[in-house]
Amino acid sequence: MDKFILSVVHRPELMPEYINTDAQAGKTEELGGTEVVGESLDIFRLQQDIAHANGIKCTIQMTYASLYNDEAIQLAKDYHEKYGDEIAHTFLGVQCDRFRETYGSKELAMWLFPWDLKVRVVRDSFERFKEVFGFYPTSTGSYFMDAELINFIKAEYPMVKTAVAACFEEGPKVFRHTNNTWYTLLDGGPWTAWVPSKACSHAIAENADDDSGIVAVPHLSRDLLGVMDNPGDMFGTHPQNIIRGLAYEDDRLPFMYNLVDQYQAIKRYNKGYSYNLVYVGPGWMGKAGRWECPYRILKKSYEDFMAYYGQLKRQGKVTDMTMTEFADWYRANKAVNEPICALWKDTIFGTKNQCFWYADSKFRIQIDLKLGGAITDIRPYASKLKRPCGAGTSANQDASYPFIVQSRYRGGPFTHYAGEGAIKSAKLRFGGEEVDLSACRSTGRYEEGPGWRKLIVRPVTVEFQHLKVQVETSYTFHENQGTIDIGRKIVGLSDPSAKVEVDEFITACWGTREYPEDLTGCTLAVIDRNGTRNAIDYAYRCREHAAADAAAVEAVIPMVQTRIRMTPKSGPCKGYYEEGYSFAPNLKIGLCRELGLDEELVTVFAIERAN
Repeated sequence: MDKFILSVVHRPELMPEYINTDAQAGKTEELGGTEVVGESLDIFRLQQDIAHANGIKCTIQMTYASLYNDEAIQLAKDYHEKYGDEIAHTFLGVQCDRFRETYGSKELAMWLFPWDLKVRVVRDSFERFKEVFGFYPTSTGSYFMDAELINFIKAEYPMVKTAVAACFEEGPKVFRHTNNTWYTLLDGGPWTAWVPSKACSHAIAENADDDSGIVAVPHLSRDLLGVMDNPGDMFGTHPQNIIRGLAYEDDRLPFMYNLVDQYQAIKRYNKGYSYNLVYVGPGWMGKAGRWECPYRILKKSYEDFMAYYGQLKRQGKVTDMTMTEFADWYRANKAVNEPICALWKDTIFGTKNQCFWYADSKFRIQIDLKLGGAITDIRPYASKLKRPCGAGTSANQDASYPFIVQSRYRGGPFTHYAGEGAIKSAKLRFGGEEVDLSACRSTGRYEEGPGWRKLIVRPVTVEFQHLKVQVETSYTFHENQGTIDIGRKIVGLSDPSAKVEVDEFITACWGTREYPEDLTGCTLAVIDRNGTRNAIDYAYRCREHAAADAAAVEAVIPMVQTRIRMTPKSGPCKGYYEEGYSFAPNLKIGLCRELGLDEELVTVFAIERAN
């Protein structure tokens, strides 16, 4: 397969937040005045025309307000007739005078509505869509749709095949970036198309029984390295994102081309397939400009963006599809629990930094190559956590899928004073000295075979006072099995007779943000070769235990219904746990063994649901 697929989605919002500034500032109660509606529809036409001039078909997502605007309805019909554009539905753009009068709500975000209001809006807008166009939509979307909403829509309107269902990594970093006002706390989902689980829309479905019935896509295609250290809303396939992130020069956006090229390149990690979604409304292209950027540059940025996709299409390098066409293609060519992965390089600054992402039905993992190949993010999809969001739920605004490791939110390899942050790494010890491999920069290469994907981290050199050691790390992901074989091989020693201790460990916690959550109720255990199990209930008492010949070490985090377990693939290992304390609120398990030249410690790292 050699398929790079593009979906361009436009929506005729009639009260875009960046244009109707008087209403947003409370200077008027009128939403969608004539002047604002006229400018919004003019921009919608312009965006449509720019795409069509470059031979790109579009998906038109009709907002609640646009379903009651004759001009917007006729525009959608005309574009469908002339260009084959799909007429679709969205839950964005609900706010207008009619909505407030009908529902008595100023809520902007569908995912935050109370359940009874969600149900009313779904039925009312879908039936209005049918009344206007003579058919029900087969695609819909929002910035986020929880599993409960998706399941309801699919039951009531089974013709729906696909939805924009998440914002990849829009969590605490984006919240801070917007002066603590952007309540899209949605970290933890896939970065490209997936079939959502019936239990949780962030998680990839296990099998046909767990299939929610739709193909989900994130609302933009993000830079997979840029979102690690920066707000996700600054680097995505939307010129506004790139301008917002100041990744442009004069009237040119070179990063935009790098981003598209990277998505073409990750075909090699996904069996010849990659996907891009462009998802824009009219607000960012207002005549008043946006992000300290004049209208001239805003307009040119979109012209350049669509021109590049048009060039790639003429060269046979991209295939444009509407959202429903893509959903049909995905169902015909991909499995319900299709794994996805990406070895991503630095497209912003051009350094040698890389990261690797992997996701399947059991977990989502991020590996940071500039931290020696340490795992810096783990989301345990095997738990299939049910996390409905919105008013009346325990989550309310926080719809993120919880992590058990997240090094940006919980310290990572370095903490200010005591303990260790959340990370999955290894340490080397020799002659009383100790070095964490996350202190070493590296790069990676990729291999795959039937049922497995593999990242090989190029060897790093650790210098002790009296010894130089070269170590190669590898991660072999067994697709949809919930296990990773992690190898640490000594490939070089300045003294070939020396032995080095390798400590394979994970320091874990749980949460969706920076602030520590309660670990009371977690358990830690070491199981020795005789079957003896030494276990404790977590109580912040800094307790430790080790066994000289361990069969396994494990931790259970009941708050996220997750068990993590490490098992030596072969040979004896010392196994241990460390409880942690309130100033270092993590838990730690590890396996240790001495290695000589050309010897390897392989551990099986497993993540599974714990009832």
